[in-house]
Amino acid sequence: MIKSILSGILWLMYVSLYAQTIYFPPLIGNTWDTITPETLGYCQPKVDSLYNFLEQNNSKAFILLKDGKIVLEKYFGTHTATTPWQWASAGKTITAFMTGIAQQEGHLSISDTTSTYLGPGWTNCTPQQEEKITIWNQLTMTSGLDDGVPDHYCTLDTCLNYLADPGTRWAYHNGPYTLLDRVIENATGQTLNAYTTQKLKIPTGMTGSFFTVGYNNVFFSNARSMARFGSLILNKGNWNGNQIMTDTAYFNDMISTSQNLNKSYGYLWWLNGKPSYMLPTLQTVFPGTINPNAPADMIAAIGSGGQFLNVVPSQNLVWLRMGDEPSIANVPFLLNDAIWEYVNELTCTTSDIKEQTMSRGLELFPNPTTGEIYIRSEIEMLNYELISLDGKLILSQDLFNQNIENIKLFEIEPGSYFLKVKTTEGLLVKKLIKK
Repeated sequence: MIKSILSGILWLMYVSLYAQTIYFPPLIGNTWDTITPETLGYCQPKVDSLYNFLEQNNSKAFILLKDGKIVLEKYFGTHTATTPWQWASAGKTITAFMTGIAQQEGHLSISDTTSTYLGPGWTNCTPQQEEKITIWNQLTMTSGLDDGVPDHYCTLDTCLNYLADPGTRWAYHNGPYTLLDRVIENATGQTLNAYTTQKLKIPTGMTGSFFTVGYNNVFFSNARSMARFGSLILNKGNWNGNQIMTDTAYFNDMISTSQNLNKSYGYLWWLNGKPSYMLPTLQTVFPGTINPNAPADMIAAIGSGGQFLNVVPSQNLVWLRMGDEPSIANVPFLLNDAIWEYVNELTCTTSDIKEQTMSRGLELFPNPTTGEIYIRSEIEMLNYELISLDGKLILSQDLFNQNIENIKLFEIEPGSYFLKVKTTEGLLVKKLIKK
């Protein structure tokens, strides 16, 4: 008992000291400290490439935090900093956090039988089968209920059929998960929104609410609220010295492998760097890590449409993406991994710095292009040459002291090229991509 108390005290001391090195925005208002990308050695053309990729993939919002401060923040189309957007299944992580708070306050224990809070007959199982399902099974997707029903979102008892004993089968099944919300409500005596507001949103400055969409309870908020939640998780449940989650055992279990069936799953959080993983709708165990381009210690909230919240403790890094995604995947890992490729490439190399210096004052738009591009310079241009990466001259033209020129590239093969522009003050070079 004494050892446990000492361990808790040491944890709180560590988190308190750690939190002091991380920036936290004020609870009220739009103030949020920033770090310039250049401070981190990020290359502007690579930031632009990231933004181009995000825009081409129907993104709404992107934020990257370092040490709690905003480094990158971009909104696309009509989306703004105040526009609410769905978290989809990324919001499962809020439910996981609130379950931990409810346990911390003595309202429930995750080892409790679910029927304690939902009453008998919440499934279509026999009483003996139903009695074996616990809150822990709902958190870990191991209820044993059949996810192959016509609508796996359905929370009606007629949709919740026995398939295997709890804990013996992992399946991404939304129905049993969604009923966690009702467990929290019945255990605490408050609505999910009221309890989340009191215990999470007010202490962190988050905004947003859960809304019923079909059988689901979907959380909607602006992007900065998602960023605040990411900072809270990065700081082990501590917000600027306020230890919101004091149940350290639960927090650690939430972001660690929760069972041996899918090693890349915690309590509704996805985990990177594990030896194997499983995917929704499949019973296959795949070898390797779920996002190869991401750091091994990344934990992620992932939802349909490409709602991503990535937390990397080793780098004090958080980034999020909101938007639409054309695939029908419940958990679009491939897009998350593709964004990581661009994030990994943000840092300038020596050649990048050289190219930036050489291209200063030269603009190409649109770039990448599908066939037509404008070049513009603050300095009068005399001629240009389009050069392939292996040094071959593709196009050239004199410009006669112009500041802007239109070039048609419809006949050019897709690929990467260098555009060399001779000006009255010297040579400018920039990379051009033909799609």
